[in-house]
Amino acid sequence: MQNIIKDIIQESIDMKIKMQNLAPVIEQIVNCIIDAYKNENKVIIFGNGGSAADAQHIAGEFVGRFFKERKALPCLALNANTSIITALGNDYGFDYIFKRQVEANLKPGDVVIGISTSGNSQNVIEAIKYANDNGGTTIAFVGEKPCKLDEIASIVLKIPSSSTPRIQEGHITAGHAICYLVEQELFVE
Repeated sequence: MQNIIKDIIQESIDMKIKMQNLAPVIEQIVNCIIDAYKNENKVIIFGNGGSAADAQHIAGEFVGRFFKERKALPCLALNANTSIITALGNDYGFDYIFKRQVEANLKPGDVVIGISTSGNSQNVIEAIKYANDNGGTTIAFVGEKPCKLDEIASIVLKIPSSSTPRIQEGHITAGHAICYLVEQELFVE
């Protein structure tokens, strides 16, 4: 069992070392978010399952704080309201649970982040398409395999793995780097 544990940890380490090549993409995402916040816009973020948890985690870092005591930054995690999700799923279908919420909340200039380990989650795709057509800056967090979100998001963060747990670990690592840098740039002491 300990060898398996060590192998899992090593696989995570190896993937994160490869993530260093994503620094230019992560910087591009940081700059988009900084620009949005400077222009009094917000971040809208969402995903399914573990990606939903990551979306809520990142939203919590922006609205709360990462390291600095500072004003709250507007960020909505669309998967957090079960009443809205179940109503939309029932009335419109699961494929539209995020699109309808983006429609309700999007202001031109907002940053819209869809998280999908496969990059093929239809409800994430529908929301990203809507945001593209209505003035949002769209970002997708995905894995290394070619996917539908590659074709439609303005910026795509592709974690160098095809293993769902490693992709999720990469997403939250990138999310932490993004939160840290946004906070550092917006709230200079």
